[in-house]
Amino acid sequence: MPVVEITVPSPGESITEVEIATLLKQDGDYVFLDEEICEVDSDKATLAIPAEKAGIITWKVSEGEAVPVGGVIATIDTDGEAPAGGAAPKAEKAPEPAPVKQEAAPVAKEEKKAPVAAAKADSYASGTPSPAAKKLMSENGIGANQVKATGKDGRITKQDVLAAMSSGFALGDAGQSWAGGREQRREKMSMLRRKVAERLVSVKNETAMLTTFNEVNMKPIMDLRNKYKNQFADSHGVNLGFMSFFTKAVTEALYHFPAVNAMIDGQELVYHDYCDIGIAVSSPKGLMVPVVRNAEQMSLAEIEAEIKRLAIKARDGKISVEDMTGGTFTITNGGVFGSMMSTPIINPPQSAILGMHNIVERAVVEDGQIVARPMMYLALSYDHRIIDGKESVSFLVKVKNMLENPATMLFGGKTGEEVLLGL
Repeated sequence: MPVVEITVPSPGESITEVEIATLLKQDGDYVFLDEEICEVDSDKATLAIPAEKAGIITWKVSEGEAVPVGGVIATIDTDGEAPAGGAAPKAEKAPEPAPVKQEAAPVAKEEKKAPVAAAKADSYASGTPSPAAKKLMSENGIGANQVKATGKDGRITKQDVLAAMSSGFALGDAGQSWAGGREQRREKMSMLRRKVAERLVSVKNETAMLTTFNEVNMKPIMDLRNKYKNQFADSHGVNLGFMSFFTKAVTEALYHFPAVNAMIDGQELVYHDYCDIGIAVSSPKGLMVPVVRNAEQMSLAEIEAEIKRLAIKARDGKISVEDMTGGTFTITNGGVFGSMMSTPIINPPQSAILGMHNIVERAVVEDGQIVARPMMYLALSYDHRIIDGKESVSFLVKVKNMLENPATMLFGGKTGEEVLLGL
């Protein structure tokens, strides 16, 4: 048949609808076989749809439209003629920038003259802060373009700076502040955001979620990283981060407290003899949780390499549904954004999630002495229907103890630091 219908393939189990994110081709364009023609968003990932035949494309949908799986999004007329000499137009266009640059040169010279003329018309003091104003601006990271000058001959006074500071603009972000209007705007929620909203509400309504807290002294791990980071990078080709230590500590703790690694399925409890750890990463489309499979069998270097691979895929929009399904436990790190403490929400159908936070030097007591140590708050949110309070607290204490004594992550502390790091 000359006309072929392009339908939405199934992105994964339980997904019945997708949203047209981006049309990569225009109506009437000629497309080649297997050329990507659009991207669709599901509630878990972004999927690129290729052309099944070559020909002229006609769209049946528009960007932002919701389409059921199996629905027709476009037709391709296979009798359509391909553009003559696909490579020829590119060769013909190549010389065109040369005359454009030649014509643009005089314009650039004329534009440079305008500011010079304007500068002569202004007073020499225009936009210049007084000594007191300059000191205040320097201390608060304020640019001259953020302050309305009212002094003589356009000079910026100290009062002008104080008035600008009290008006609520973003300090240290020159040129960006509130416009002072009363406008509103509405944007349609993406399918991913709508699904996240539904899942978060369902978790709060359908689980007995509680959170327990503890704190960990990060100095042993920080000292270990500083001592071996260069050798580790040279040996394994990846940097030594905190996430691999946390993942390793979690997998060891899950072995001792299997209920934290389990989930509820109807009237049954499902226990896992493996650890598939979901690692929450930030992406242009929002928070993604790719899964590190069998993390309990990995070394620190393997964990770091896998997290890096998944994070790059999420950043580039190439993460798949398979990459984000089947986790048994999740780790999220709000500390990279400056979070001091939070209560993370369980990622269903899992039963627990560990929240990491920022590292802050705080006064602690060691051997009767007050000392400053880099401390991090940990938060474990768990489903009380399957995990008892004793188990949750003991699990978090186990994680804390292993992080404060990194060598104990393997064989009860009988190995050295080099063995732990695989050096």
